[in-house]
Amino acid sequence: MQKAMHQAILLIMAAVAAVASHGRTPEQEADRVSGLPGQPPVSFEHYAGYVTVNESHGRALFYWFFEATKNPQKKPLVLWLNGGPGCSSIGYGLSEELGPFFPQKGKPKLKFNKNSWNKAANLIFLESPVGVGFSYTNTSSDLKEHIGDTITALDSYNFLLGWFRRFPQFKSHEFYIAGESYAGHYVPQLAELIIEKNKIASEDDHINLKGIMIGNAAIDSETDQKGLIDYAWHHAVISDKLYEEIKKKCNFKLENVSSDCNNALDKYFEVYKIIDMYSLYTPNCVDSNYTTISEPYSHFKEGVPKYISHIKGIHGRALAGYDPCASVYTKDYFNRRDVQQALHANVTKIPYEWVHCSDILEYKDEGITSILPTIKRIITSNLRVWVYSGDTDGRVPVTSTRYALRKLKLHIQQDWTPWFTNNKQVGGWTVEYEGLMFVTLRGAGHQVPTFKPRQALQMLNHFLKNNKLPSLPF
Repeated sequence: MQKAMHQAILLIMAAVAAVASHGRTPEQEADRVSGLPGQPPVSFEHYAGYVTVNESHGRALFYWFFEATKNPQKKPLVLWLNGGPGCSSIGYGLSEELGPFFPQKGKPKLKFNKNSWNKAANLIFLESPVGVGFSYTNTSSDLKEHIGDTITALDSYNFLLGWFRRFPQFKSHEFYIAGESYAGHYVPQLAELIIEKNKIASEDDHINLKGIMIGNAAIDSETDQKGLIDYAWHHAVISDKLYEEIKKKCNFKLENVSSDCNNALDKYFEVYKIIDMYSLYTPNCVDSNYTTISEPYSHFKEGVPKYISHIKGIHGRALAGYDPCASVYTKDYFNRRDVQQALHANVTKIPYEWVHCSDILEYKDEGITSILPTIKRIITSNLRVWVYSGDTDGRVPVTSTRYALRKLKLHIQQDWTPWFTNNKQVGGWTVEYEGLMFVTLRGAGHQVPTFKPRQALQMLNHFLKNNKLPSLPF
């Protein structure tokens, strides 16, 4: 008996030693992803699983983490967040924009993204808040009553504390938060919470935050709305008559818009039944199996700013990208049981299918109409702040972002300057403010890395190195 126990102990010790030899703890090994259906061979490790963020409510957030393609021990760590509120960072950011693997049409097949952001950094994608994707809560009232910007930031902070305990080897790395759309709320709010918590945190819980980057971001309700309408008129999406009607009937400085304004906005949204609001010049998905353009108001959840977000019938998400049916393939892939098992996802048998944007979460309106004061406080904390904008996005257009940044009243150190890609083409323009860098990406829609992947990776590299983008051809 004793001999058998001794042999068992030796086997356990050998297993632990084998894990240690690869630099992984048993907890990390449990989350390591291997044998993902349709995955191409890669040289880097990736991990997926859950971190409990609230024990009493049973809230747990799902993450997928990719080590950098080369020298992960020397690369920074980036957390990526999509917005909504209520849309999946794994569905959009990872699988259709900047992650290593893109689902393809077929059963199943993943394409390696040669412009994946884990070429520049170790990369975490988080499905937040609970009710989004595979993230869940055991307290049903969370989904109907409690989840808003405040809880989302707190849960994401608790996720980071738990994740760093699971992956302590990354704790000393420079840490950055990036995201797009309604993550214009998520990213600055989480950053500010980290700043405040770091003041009182123990050394074990200190987070080495160095900066934030947000793209096509909903950050100020008034300018989000004004820019939305002005951009549509300037890009020949609406008529002179409707433009003047909206300007006359809508005052976006007010807390609530009038019924006359709503009626005018209904006319405005009619056009987005037939073109993609998130990328004005790319096609809709019109595959015979996936036709979507006949679905009224199917395009308007990701990045919904305040006053327009309550308009009846606005839900779902446009299918965007070079393949406008990409979101269909992504949804099919993540609803495969073998995929979920490989990712250690849906372990509690969630009673609904995985979707890009949550159908069950009723996000709480906390009356936060502007994130600009938060951004200004982050700037004063000497963190790096970059704001970028794809200039063919009609949802949170570059016009809205430029109006919003004016409100910050920051000193301009270098005004409207072209930046260049390595093929000597203009990638966009920059404005260097005191404490903030604004970058446009020429020809990119709402999901910038989808439309301009090489330029987006170039931007990330310069952001992480705190270098200006090249202002001359090279």
